[in-house]
Amino acid sequence: MTKILPTLLAAAALAIAPTVPALAKDAAAPTAAPASAPTEASQDGKVRIFFDNDFLGPGQSNIQSMIPLLRDPRVDLMGVGVVTGDAWMTEETQHLLRFLEIAGRTDVPVHAGAKMPLLRTQAEMANWEARYGRIPFKGAWSTPRPGRTYHPEDPDLVPPMPEGMPSVAVADTGAVDALVSAVRQHPGEITIVSAGPLTNIALALRVAPDIATLAREIVIEPGKLDTALGRATGNTDYSTDFNFLFDPEAAHIVLTAPWKRITLVGNVSSKVKVTPEVAKRIGKAGTPVATYFETYARLGQPLWDEITVAVAIDRSLVTEELVVRMDVDTMPGMHYGEPQVWKDDMAPNAGERPVHLILGIDEARFLKDFIAQAQQ
Repeated sequence: MTKILPTLLAAAALAIAPTVPALAKDAAAPTAAPASAPTEASQDGKVRIFFDNDFLGPGQSNIQSMIPLLRDPRVDLMGVGVVTGDAWMTEETQHLLRFLEIAGRTDVPVHAGAKMPLLRTQAEMANWEARYGRIPFKGAWSTPRPGRTYHPEDPDLVPPMPEGMPSVAVADTGAVDALVSAVRQHPGEITIVSAGPLTNIALALRVAPDIATLAREIVIEPGKLDTALGRATGNTDYSTDFNFLFDPEAAHIVLTAPWKRITLVGNVSSKVKVTPEVAKRIGKAGTPVATYFETYARLGQPLWDEITVAVAIDRSLVTEELVVRMDVDTMPGMHYGEPQVWKDDMAPNAGERPVHLILGIDEARFLKDFIAQAQQ
């Protein structure tokens, strides 16, 4: 664990300003793609990525999102940070290390990050639910149930791993220090990709606020909008923006930092799912990664994080986007942790930044490329 994490929580809390909740119904006119990509690029043409995620495992969207990062020849993966979210950070780290062994990529450095959100606690979330209604999926705080190994009261427990325990260890450098170092060593070249709660990124901004202007861009997956009907009529878990809800203050810090570009892959990340046909097609390749995918992929689950990574690597996948102002509500109440968006002239100008909200991608090309990568 990075040495600086325990000393930052109080400072981060003091720096958080309440967010004015509002929602624009006509934020701006969508633009056709291909959407414009950041102007900076690495000298060797590589897409240099530092990836931060909550790696619930084995399989599923979190770990499966590593596949494009490991197999796409355009990617220079600078490091991977792990943050508590869908599961506890300690357990997630073990699942990720084991997957990297199976994929033959133990050269990728894995950095342990935050074990807890900046301010939100399990007790506070339970009190919120008592007032405003149940949150169906609570990640590491989820109630144990048959077929799932949640252990909300034991952050350091690693339940038996069906894929086997890893024989490699986590890097000595923590996730926050590793992220700051990568961005400063490669100014204008690092794309930060976050597909879990934004705790590690927020802490990095508090240690080194200059990373916002030194990074090429940040690509984020959550930010689902207008999902109330989906929560009532469809899969409630899949219509709840867990990443923001788990650490709203971290999301606020990240969304109001002066990045050169913020790209948010929200609702569109739910449009392509793991079907039995996709799992069988990948599994037929018989490679270690293909077999792992077919064995542990959750059928019917959207390819949330995989799509986010693919957009970060290849912006030409985007077919439609919308530029909005966005923040997360951090005020006590029913909408705590929800994203809020405005068109430019309606924003409260309380630090919110322009966000490139991805509305559409070339789903067929994404799936074709992902299947080919997973078969390797």
